[in-house]
Amino acid sequence: MRGAGRGVRGAGCGARGAGRGVWDAGAGCVGVHCYTSRQIVGEFRYIAIEGPVGVGKSALADRLGARLDATLVLDEPENPFLADFYAERTGAGFQAQLFFTLARHRQQTALRQHDLFSQLTLCDYLFERDKIYAYLNLDDNELFIYQRLYELLAQDVPSPDLVVYLQTPTDVLRRRLKDQSRTNAELPAMDDEYVRELNEAYNHFFFHYNATPLLVVETSQFDLTWGDEALDDLVKQMKSMGRGTRYYVPRTK
Repeated sequence: MRGAGRGVRGAGCGARGAGRGVWDAGAGCVGVHCYTSRQIVGEFRYIAIEGPVGVGKSALADRLGARLDATLVLDEPENPFLADFYAERTGAGFQAQLFFTLARHRQQTALRQHDLFSQLTLCDYLFERDKIYAYLNLDDNELFIYQRLYELLAQDVPSPDLVVYLQTPTDVLRRRLKDQSRTNAELPAMDDEYVRELNEAYNHFFFHYNATPLLVVETSQFDLTWGDEALDDLVKQMKSMGRGTRYYVPRTK
């Protein structure tokens, strides 16, 4: 699987966030619905939202963060090596991967130092997912070096209390990515084969994931604008989560 789809590697070695850094998402009440951090998560104070590029992680983080009055941590998509990466310059994939991983490590360790986990914190990425892109984009020699560095950095990164994985079939993901490209000309087109490999890699990773409680949300028939009713249903699922993995299919109208 490694090295495939070289022409158009997904948002690259990382996700495109809807914003930058860390910010307070705002009020926790919408209409008659009002949740506090303690009410929803109990022991879950740090929640990560994951899924392949185009699945709607940042949109959900925005909506959920506003609903729950949470501190919102968004991935930082800027990377000076991406242009060379898309142009297939030799070694650029490794440079881009390292830049993203080091930037996320810096962001995560800053959270721990500032004790932001004293309140509910939502993040639109899981630090461990960097390994998915590394296995797809790096050659064997690069991967050998990357793994050694990753193992050192991961020791400093706090683990989430709950991971929400947004899952969708490859054909739906391709359609959503193409729709996004039509509305935003700055987004690079993604090779269909690479999208397939990326989505399969995500599914494989989370099928074997057991480091924290995991809520898998199947989104193929779902409106990703996350209206109030859909958000309420998701909140209920999160509130009742225990250990292990739960699979959840949102209701559709």
